[in-house]
Amino acid sequence: MKKKLIALLFIFSVITTYGQTPAPKTGKANTSNTSLSPAEMVINKAIRPIKKIPLDETSILIYDYDGSLFSFDLETESINWTVKASDSHTEMCANKVTLSNGVLYVPFINGEIFAIDNQSGDIFWKSRLGNSTDQIVLKDQTPIVNDGKLFITAQNQNQSSNLYALDIKDGSLVWNYKLDAAQNDIQPLFFNGKIFIPSATNFYSFDAKTGKVLSQKTFEENITGKPITDGENIFAANEKNILYALNPDKLDIVWQFKFDENQNNVKERLLYKDKKIFFGTQGSQGSSVYAIDSKTGTQQWKVDFKDDNIAYITEEVNNIWGYTTKKKLFQLDFNGETVFEAKLTTLPVSNIEFPADDNLLYYYCDAGLIQFDLTEKDENVYYMRTSLGENVYTAYLKIIR
Repeated sequence: MKKKLIALLFIFSVITTYGQTPAPKTGKANTSNTSLSPAEMVINKAIRPIKKIPLDETSILIYDYDGSLFSFDLETESINWTVKASDSHTEMCANKVTLSNGVLYVPFINGEIFAIDNQSGDIFWKSRLGNSTDQIVLKDQTPIVNDGKLFITAQNQNQSSNLYALDIKDGSLVWNYKLDAAQNDIQPLFFNGKIFIPSATNFYSFDAKTGKVLSQKTFEENITGKPITDGENIFAANEKNILYALNPDKLDIVWQFKFDENQNNVKERLLYKDKKIFFGTQGSQGSSVYAIDSKTGTQQWKVDFKDDNIAYITEEVNNIWGYTTKKKLFQLDFNGETVFEAKLTTLPVSNIEFPADDNLLYYYCDAGLIQFDLTEKDENVYYMRTSLGENVYTAYLKIIR
């Protein structure tokens, strides 16, 4: 009897062990250029010591779709300064800008990253991921600046992608980790001293200081939505129609919400506010904006856009703003009621920025900067581009404040 009991305990132990979530990869983060290929290494040039800079609060930053970044004075309607990537052929914005302590951190699609004085446009440091021969691509990235480091993901021509941590003092490499997906353009999330990022069907958490893999979870479908947090759990969507809530310690699934099967492609249209997760979908028959309870994963409401697709959403003063691919500008309150709606004559290619004046908003289109009057429903071309490029991929705006 005793032998049978021992045998049963052994079998139970084997079943338990093999039924557990696989242990994290044993791969280590690279902390030196000597362990990286030329296509992955970081080349940095410190020009002047970085320091805290006062904000130029009369200006808006415009990351134009031709790849140039400039500061535009909203009072004088003139350009203060312009910065471009070192490579003259880099004619695409493709990324966003982060402002921290008056310093702008700007990724360019050719793999360069600059730290810039928001007032003067002077450059503190330049870094290049990869080199001009084995060029790295930075796309759909917002530099995550926290704990003295800048976190960003990049792709290179060798069909691999990497997560980088750079020192914000000079742009030098702190650590690098090679991700699973050959192409990975999802921005990482910093939360509680950890970096969270999906790569194909895998979802990772890293120690932000060292790059050590802390947890890894594998899903059936690719995770393509950027991760966000409510300060308790991590949220991300797959490439089809499931939104996940994950425990940040072991990445266990807390809950999952499955939305309409004919909708998908959440990607960056995901945000949190006031105990709710809001996200916008796309689909062949139309799209929707959903509100989900962040604790339970239950649907609070849904607003449908028939035969139209959500291109962009954001939150402003407890309202959801966005626009569709068919030029519809909309505002929803937190109960899902439509507060404002307008048919635009210009198609936005940027985010929406809200000045102090409650009756105005700004967006960028192929003609330039649009100031939209909410009372009159009028589109005013506030800054007209002097040259029109062909790559109308995306643009980015940021009011300095």
